[in-house]
Amino acid sequence: MEDGYVVLDGLLTPQECDELRQRMTEIVDEMDVPEHCRTTFSTYHDEQLKTQGNADYFITSGDKIRFFFEKGVFDDKGEFIVPKQRSLNKVGHALHAHEPLFKKVTHSTKIQGIAKKLGLVSPVILQSMYIFKQPGIGGEVTPHQDATFLYTEPLGRVMGLWIALEDATVNNGCLWFIPGTQNSGISRRMVRTPKGTYPLTDFIGREQPYDEDKFVAAPVKKGGVVLIHGEVVHRSAENTSEDSRHVYTFHIMEHQDTHWSPENWYVSSDGFVFCYFTDQL
Repeated sequence: MEDGYVVLDGLLTPQECDELRQRMTEIVDEMDVPEHCRTTFSTYHDEQLKTQGNADYFITSGDKIRFFFEKGVFDDKGEFIVPKQRSLNKVGHALHAHEPLFKKVTHSTKIQGIAKKLGLVSPVILQSMYIFKQPGIGGEVTPHQDATFLYTEPLGRVMGLWIALEDATVNNGCLWFIPGTQNSGISRRMVRTPKGTYPLTDFIGREQPYDEDKFVAAPVKKGGVVLIHGEVVHRSAENTSEDSRHVYTFHIMEHQDTHWSPENWYVSSDGFVFCYFTDQL
């Protein structure tokens, strides 16, 4: 991936996309979230972890299915002021482990074929998310590199797969990239703070400023996938349109000769380990 990303059409059929969306509708209808964990998701660190309850809810979500909300969807009593289906920013981070339909897609022969073509020898699945980008309120995702949050030694061992379940357009918040930035390393890392301290995570280093003129849009049709190098700089804008932009995304890592940092926000707990593709076949 010379540019740090590749757009591939037709990974999923329209029917497969609709089935994933329908299953997520059912999950949201059934969700039961404690009041103190009705967490607004933001890429701004000072807004991510406003309370101890919110912080715990996020930091322990790597092996669970948890719900993260857009700004302004609750009143001061924590009650919804918009329909539940329109309230969420994302659901994560282990749909691939606990939801059969999402597991089937994640472990499919198509995905395994992509991993093989990229030369991965022993790929594992790190995390998975369903991202909604709600009409009119879908929040901005600021410029970042995935390796900031999914740090490995050596770098370059993590790749994102971003599957459009609806058309992702410039108007509804498609991804934008700075091509070639995967060759420049990373400028910051999210790390866990020492046990017993708060907040539970912090950053080493700073996100550098980026020239807006260098970003290139990467629209993708329903069913297409964007392959994302772990170090390429990318972002998405707010969704001010009347159209949603549902996405299923997950990250894979080359496990062979790779060290997953224990300082990362997500570490295995209660015996949960990263999933090999072959575990589910």
